[in-house]
Amino acid sequence: MEPLRDDDPAQIGGYTLRGRIGAGGMGQVYLGESIGGSLVAVKVIKRSVLDEETRARFVVEVDNLKTVFGSCVAAFVAADAHADQPWLAVDYVHGPDLRSFITAGGPLPLAETASLGALLAEGLDTVHRAGLLHRDLKPQNILLSERGPKLIDFGLSVLAERRTQLTATGFVVGSVLCMPPEQARGEHDLQRSADVYALGAVLLYAATGHYPYTGDTWQAVALRIEDPDTPPDVSGLPSALRPVIEEMLAYDPADRPPLDEVTRRLAAVIRGCGLKPMQARRRLEGLTPFVPLPEFPPLPPQPDETYAPAVTDPAVTEDDEPAPSDRQTEQDEETERDPNEDEVGAAPAPDVEPVRVSAGSPSSLGRLSTPLQIAERIRAAYARDAPFQPRARPRR
Repeated sequence: MEPLRDDDPAQIGGYTLRGRIGAGGMGQVYLGESIGGSLVAVKVIKRSVLDEETRARFVVEVDNLKTVFGSCVAAFVAADAHADQPWLAVDYVHGPDLRSFITAGGPLPLAETASLGALLAEGLDTVHRAGLLHRDLKPQNILLSERGPKLIDFGLSVLAERRTQLTATGFVVGSVLCMPPEQARGEHDLQRSADVYALGAVLLYAATGHYPYTGDTWQAVALRIEDPDTPPDVSGLPSALRPVIEEMLAYDPADRPPLDEVTRRLAAVIRGCGLKPMQARRRLEGLTPFVPLPEFPPLPPQPDETYAPAVTDPAVTEDDEPAPSDRQTEQDEETERDPNEDEVGAAPAPDVEPVRVSAGSPSSLGRLSTPLQIAERIRAAYARDAPFQPRARPRR
């Protein structure tokens, strides 16, 4: 995480920005802190990727995001699609992305790879049931945490799709390495099977450290993906995973399995390892390294609000010697007492010591109103006669 720069905003949508998480082709991601201390990831969209039509579709998609719930997706928190620079906030997931994790530590073991795939398939299914597609699934958009893998950036699918249509004019398109053939050809009427292909590419990378297709440029990679006579490179893939991942990477979208079938087949791979799915998940979570949060610079001090000190119970402190200031307070109270106070229908107040206030409080706060004086005297008298009367503190 990087510190904020001079040209970064201090706040977005009521969230105080604490640092830069990263940047992408569609915007800058910040770590935001709510007033109550919750952390969120705030992505601010670049103006260059927006037009009137795309903004209107983004408004609809943000509304749909509110219906996406699942343990494997970063939960939607807030958004403003109408802002000059639209922004989207989701729960902050504290952990590395899959690409950084594989680059540093190498491919995942078999059971952990199958667990990753089964959990992500369930997460994608919740996105699809909300009427959304991810369209930009890649290792960078999968975060590993102590609570399992989390999908991110699925709320920006409409913008990713818009960028896909710009390939013919030479724009670089996000992560072409995990892109299905129909998307690489520039088609924008994508189906759920497009996300199934991308998930297969992600699992291939998690298990082997390489993608289905490679090349010197993104154009070269896209041409290989589009060619039906060039099969994906699945070398190094464990034999238990090969059948399901090869089907997920099928050239024809109709030949790819649905997500619920993917989940069942990967769960069967886990059981073939002698583990239950929950055990495999715990092993996957156990691989996630602990990354401490950075130390944030302190926020500017806020002015203190006026605070009225609490009243000390006279039943507890009646044996204490009153301070000189308290004696003066007692005299002032007797002087200011209404002579008709006992003639309004209330019983005469018992003869008890006056209420004491916290030491050091301003004199304007050290005096109680007449009704409160009466209430405190009655309460003190009751406390003295109660069988559970507290023991007086020893004198020093």
